[in-house]
Amino acid sequence: MAVWDDLVGQDRVQAQLAAAARDADALVTATATATATGTGTATGTGTPPSAASKMTHAWLFTGPPGSGRSTAARAFAAALQCTSPDRALGGAPGCGFCDGCHTTLIGTHADVEIIRTDQLSIGVKETRDLVRRAQLSPAVGRWQVIVLEDADRLTEGAGNVLLKAVEEPAPRTVWLLCAPSLEDVLPTIRSRCRHLTLRTPSAEAVADVLVRRDGIGPGVAEAAARATQGHIGRARRLATDERARARRAAVLRLPLRVDDIGGCLKAAQELIDAAAEDAKQVAEEVDAKETEDLRAALGAGAGSRMPRGTAGAMKELADKQKRRSTRTQRDSLDLALIDLTGFYRDVLALQLGSQLAIANVEMGDELNRISQSSTPERTLRRIEAVIACREALDRNVAPLLAVEAMTMALRAG
Repeated sequence: MAVWDDLVGQDRVQAQLAAAARDADALVTATATATATGTGTATGTGTPPSAASKMTHAWLFTGPPGSGRSTAARAFAAALQCTSPDRALGGAPGCGFCDGCHTTLIGTHADVEIIRTDQLSIGVKETRDLVRRAQLSPAVGRWQVIVLEDADRLTEGAGNVLLKAVEEPAPRTVWLLCAPSLEDVLPTIRSRCRHLTLRTPSAEAVADVLVRRDGIGPGVAEAAARATQGHIGRARRLATDERARARRAAVLRLPLRVDDIGGCLKAAQELIDAAAEDAKQVAEEVDAKETEDLRAALGAGAGSRMPRGTAGAMKELADKQKRRSTRTQRDSLDLALIDLTGFYRDVLALQLGSQLAIANVEMGDELNRISQSSTPERTLRRIEAVIACREALDRNVAPLLAVEAMTMALRAG
């Protein structure tokens, strides 16, 4: 398979990246040839891509959640490291089989650093470590590639640290930044990157990749792709995780339970509890192993006390796990609010007689009941209430308070 096979519904972006990978390969090959014949630089680092080249040192991938920003960045990183002999015969880099492609895609390539975070933010210390890494020459590969999957979580200080590296890049270093939108990245950084915008893939394209790659039955794949409106990651989870389907079903019943104040408050609490349970499930899967691995690394045997002087390391891990739990809870809650927005979108489509496909077809009776007992104006106000709740959570408003305000607005809307 080629490295682009998992990039769904992004033909234009794929073509641009493939062209850049060809120019990048030509640049490295020319540099190696010049060095071998004694006409290149002593270090063999060569020169940066020319203005006519489709290759550049910094890229910014933006697009809505589920569009495949990180998938595109990782595929491009693999194409940059491709060592397939077919390239010499005119083939495009990114075969998917060679050592360079394979190790990049599975995350073990020595010259590809993939940064993803489950924390609330990426700080100055972590960014400085990345910048130091970026100054190194490639050890075994053709480029030093830094993939920053959550560039929108950089603090302002961290962004300023990164800016220096993007302004003055090492000759064979490539930065691949991912963020939901241009506005999520410092203007000074985005102005120095080549920008690629990804779009939400069609439900048909998502269903096809679930069947082809994950072996999911066509009916289940189609239902999951339609329900998540083209979000690849969520569609896969919905198709394979019974608990995810149960939580989503509970969220979609919320509009039927906000007839009175008591129902509003109870629904809000249950939504918060479900997000907390989701975070707890993730913690149970990850925290215990992390803690045990650190204990072993610090020299503590099974069931024995920790050696002296290790309390700080254990506290640092506990703090990290707490921040991750907070992030997971917020992400889970945000997904629930996206599902709720989709429900009211379906209601609005029915009220306006739109030709838009209904995402939540399994809720047909409920959608019809609410669409007939309300008006498009009230539905729009309800959608605005959900959006306002998401914005309040982004401003660190107490989750229960924000959700209670939303459910009360859904009742009044």
